[in-house]
Amino acid sequence: MKIAIAQINTTVGDFKGNSEKIVEAWQRADEAGAGLVVFPELALCGYPPRDLLFKPAFLEANQTALKRLTQRGGNSVAVVGFASRNDSGSGRPARNSAAVIEDGNVVAVRHKSLMPTYDVFDEDRYFEPAESIEPVEIHGKKIGITICEDIWNDDVFIHDRRYDRRPADELAAAGAELFLNLSASPWSLGKEHSRHILLSQLSTKHSMPVVYCNLVGGNDELVFDGGRQYYNGHGELGANAAMFDEDLMVVDTDTIEPKLSNTEPDDEKIYHALSLGVRDYLHKCGFKSAVIGLSGGIDSAVTAAIAVEALGAENVRGMAMPSQYSSQGSLDDAEALAKALGIQYDVVPIEPVFEQLKTQLTDIFAGCDEDTAEENMQARIRGNILMSMSNKFGSLLLTTGNKSELAVGYCTLYGDMCGGLAVISDLPKLRVYSLAKWINRDREIIPDSTITKPPSAELRPDQVDQDSLPEYNVLDAILEAYVVDGQDAESIIASGHDADTVQRIIRLININEYKRRQAAPGIKVTSKAFGVGRRIPVAKRFM
Repeated sequence: MKIAIAQINTTVGDFKGNSEKIVEAWQRADEAGAGLVVFPELALCGYPPRDLLFKPAFLEANQTALKRLTQRGGNSVAVVGFASRNDSGSGRPARNSAAVIEDGNVVAVRHKSLMPTYDVFDEDRYFEPAESIEPVEIHGKKIGITICEDIWNDDVFIHDRRYDRRPADELAAAGAELFLNLSASPWSLGKEHSRHILLSQLSTKHSMPVVYCNLVGGNDELVFDGGRQYYNGHGELGANAAMFDEDLMVVDTDTIEPKLSNTEPDDEKIYHALSLGVRDYLHKCGFKSAVIGLSGGIDSAVTAAIAVEALGAENVRGMAMPSQYSSQGSLDDAEALAKALGIQYDVVPIEPVFEQLKTQLTDIFAGCDEDTAEENMQARIRGNILMSMSNKFGSLLLTTGNKSELAVGYCTLYGDMCGGLAVISDLPKLRVYSLAKWINRDREIIPDSTITKPPSAELRPDQVDQDSLPEYNVLDAILEAYVVDGQDAESIIASGHDADTVQRIIRLININEYKRRQAAPGIKVTSKAFGVGRRIPVAKRFM
């Protein structure tokens, strides 16, 4: 059988636009001679729809769009993900479903069985699981339709199993001859490797081909890499698509030969994931351009390079806002970066406003030494300027803080945290440096001095980050252990870290939860990001 796997980029709630993408891919599948075309999970309504699923009109729009789709589709059989109503009279309002469309009719509907409720997922809040699991006959072959999480419960590969049910086993026992998996599986570092092992093992276990169709694109904090794949009945990868891009891949299950999986460097994957996330966030929210504060530092440089890749140089504007504490080297680096990227570059000194603000507060601050209050004034003046640029020209302000800073609160509310999207907020500082070097792999885009000089907020004379923080190799290791791996202080100390440093960093992580609650949404690229996948109370007495 020739099967087309449609890796499309959908927008939540854009039924018209999503339907157009489905129809266009369906017609291309027909032209390629495919007998079956597969689309991602919830392709018709976009993923993740979240609390829109509580709106009856949203579920009705799914049904209406599906009916129209059956009238406009192609000749091949299509399997399309959509949100259906739960008409059972009890339970959650919706089902996560797949419609099988043949000859202008929905000939079968299958529902998702396993509802993930961990990390960024909250599907048990919305979807009623399938009561029964049965194959569907397509072109004389029994097809086992699974939806994303349905295959993530293998008793060998998955050590932290959350479900008793194994949909793939039930389908195989019912006579399925081929597995389809419709997915909206967000990408994070290492995800494609885990996915490869899982799908290969699934195919081997049941001696059955597996077709995997994943969503591509950015929706809010999540980036979907696509990475659609086909495995033959021996667990061998027969075909896989490029990551982070829309495409249609047609496989012939009778003739396809084994091939190798993707092997791009991690930094390259991160760069493409973040670029896609920025592009889709802006365009799907109605923005065309971005503005960025350029400090001459590593974080703003990497953010600007990603923005240019995502939006084009003509749609990115850099703003330098020096104070009396800004070094000439930082200004030179900011200007050199802007020239290398080809973006518009403006300089607005903040010293006059800063001095005037301090004068206004002289009487109130009488007898007090200058401290972080004056440092934060500078950050907030800069945030005011950048937000003014955003308002005046309709550009989205991109914040430039990294994960290490956000973790310990080394950032200023309503200052450098101002903005609509935190591009690198899931990148620890050391990864930011690694990504900068990858960006410079062919030519110097980010000035070498930006990469080699000690990092500094430049909010007071001769300031460097390590005045307030441990070395970033130490900080990032503790951050990984505590936030990502969930280790407690005793375990981290036992691994060789200084006890006082560990206790201090953990305290900083916990007392700065209130800042992260007010931060711009960030793009998730690691297994545990700050944001919707990490829900820690602000008011608490447990570290």
